[in-house]
Amino acid sequence: MHAGVATGGRAFYGASVGILMLEAQFPRIPGDMGNALTWPFPVQFRVVPGASPQVVVNEQAAGLRAAFLQAASELVADGCDGITTSCGFLSLLQSDLAQHVGVPVATSSLMQVQMVNALLPPGKRCGIVTVNANSLTRVHLQAAKVPLDTPIGGIESGIELSRVLLGNETTLDVGKATHDVVDAARCLVAQHPDLGAIVLECTNMPPYAAAVRAAVNLPVYDIVSFITWFQAGLMPRRFD
Repeated sequence: MHAGVATGGRAFYGASVGILMLEAQFPRIPGDMGNALTWPFPVQFRVVPGASPQVVVNEQAAGLRAAFLQAASELVADGCDGITTSCGFLSLLQSDLAQHVGVPVATSSLMQVQMVNALLPPGKRCGIVTVNANSLTRVHLQAAKVPLDTPIGGIESGIELSRVLLGNETTLDVGKATHDVVDAARCLVAQHPDLGAIVLECTNMPPYAAAVRAAVNLPVYDIVSFITWFQAGLMPRRFD
């Protein structure tokens, strides 16, 4: 037990990252952002009512701004020091959330693209694999400060993962889902030989990142890599 005087004022402690969750029922396997076992540190979840995958991805989260702001405020009031979300398409709310809650906000894995580009050798750039390339618009990219000429590949023509996520189905064939993400990455790299890395937009894709890395032999970044970095600033490791 630590010596000294303890001070309260929060509902919980030690979970510096608050995650705004979609209202969904699809399986969240280890590696998925919505599975608590994914994280090497405590997190706090808050489901946003009405935030279905269909509305958030295909309808640009229409009508949900107030609900997301309210849920984020509740997480901060309870004790979170930073906020993220469980869908990369919520880059649309980055500015609104950051202004509203007054703590660091990392809405989308897409925010890594600019940083990854800075890491790469001359002549190389980052590409994106997303749950649905047709729905990922220039507005989403601009909100995350992603260069508009960034190559994008989607899994919407796959056989499993996009259907399960956007249809909010309750069963998932993990092998088929892996194939969908790997196939999208391979196609993207084949079409754009100047790629030096890949960012996975979808927060449900980290379970497949290692398979993508093995298939295309490029660094792969996802929401887990992003929020692990994000949390390290909110709660720096002590060495004393």
